[in-house]
Amino acid sequence: MSKIAILGGRGMLGTDLAKLAKSAGLDVAVFDLPEFNITRPSDIQKAVSSADIIVNCAAYTHVDKAETEKDLCRDVNAIAVGALGKAVRKQGKYLIHLSTDFVFGDKSSKKLNESDPPNPLSWYGSTKLEGEDLLKASKCRHATVRVEWTYGRTGVNFITKLLDAAAKFPKLKVVGDQVGSPTWTVDVSRALLCLAAKQAEGLYHFSADGYVNRFEVAKFILDSKNLKKELSSCLSSDYPTPAKRPSNSRFDCSKIDKILDFKRPAWHESMAKYLKGVSSPDFDLTL
Repeated sequence: MSKIAILGGRGMLGTDLAKLAKSAGLDVAVFDLPEFNITRPSDIQKAVSSADIIVNCAAYTHVDKAETEKDLCRDVNAIAVGALGKAVRKQGKYLIHLSTDFVFGDKSSKKLNESDPPNPLSWYGSTKLEGEDLLKASKCRHATVRVEWTYGRTGVNFITKLLDAAAKFPKLKVVGDQVGSPTWTVDVSRALLCLAAKQAEGLYHFSADGYVNRFEVAKFILDSKNLKKELSSCLSSDYPTPAKRPSNSRFDCSKIDKILDFKRPAWHESMAKYLKGVSSPDFDLTL
């Protein structure tokens, strides 16, 4: 039986990955704050030595705070990832590292593949890209997986924010000029386990199938929950934030599709399951 160590294993993705990995018969070790800190070299060494496969879900994800907490953000998202890669190489292990669509700043409507040039618009995106580069430079056996617009049972995401706002306000405005694929962490977890099983290496994009803007996602959520709210669309520029968001997050996932043992579900299919709280064949979802 292979043993998998999940760094950031109590976060939104890590929680679902740990449960799915256990149900697949893997021996799972979870590492997370406060007892584990990815910026501590001794903690990295301990985590890497504990398993055959390491999945790094640990990250600094406060996108707007990152514009002022630059050192902390870079320490977690870049410097620590480089150190992790070196430890993985030295111990002869295999690593899967999670990255993000925020490495892009494309304004077109094209599908973005792994060879398209990054152009991060925020410090968060810049540090995630630096982390990718430092990991590659470590020459360890690894796969980097960029994901986007993720949601799950644990933590804060677009769905939780929208439902919280809907409980407080009769009128809601949501940006309509950011396009991507809302992606369930259960589906991401399934993809990561496919990569782990084959120990595939390289850079991959993963998201749900299909593209939609944030406003349309909000409408789908409110309709699914039968919430009657006055919902209108606006531009990102109408509500400026400290960190800029990419307007085009349309991932081309044809590369990872060749490795997956399942067909990526449409974004609305997975979201409907999540919102209804039904069980999937692969995951016992309890909301």
